Amino acid sequence: MKSGTTRAWIGLLASAAFLWTLALTVSPQLHERIHSDANRIDHSCAVTFIASGNFNHSACPQLVGVPDLVEQFSPVPALTPQWVESAFLLARVFEHAPPAHS
Repeated sequence: MKSGTTRAWIGLLASAAFLWTLALTVSPQLHERIHSDANRIDHSCAVTFIASGNFNHSACPQLVGVPDLVEQFSPVPALTPQWVESAFLLARVFEHAPPAHS
């Protein structure tokens, strides 16, 4: 009976902590009252993790330069046909058929 009560209290506490984190996510003013540095870019806490939508956040790569359009309009090199032997001819799939009379 005691372990069931303990699990219920832990579940209630975890649910309350998650709901409090969601409330801080919705209200930035309340989050700034809890954390004095909440308006900084490098601030990280459970509220910012939930607000961003993911825990392992990786920033998008920065676009350094615009790619040249010359490569898109370059002429296509001539294709040379080449005969490739079928792999099924080498495997001899049908060499060992089931017996005709079993």
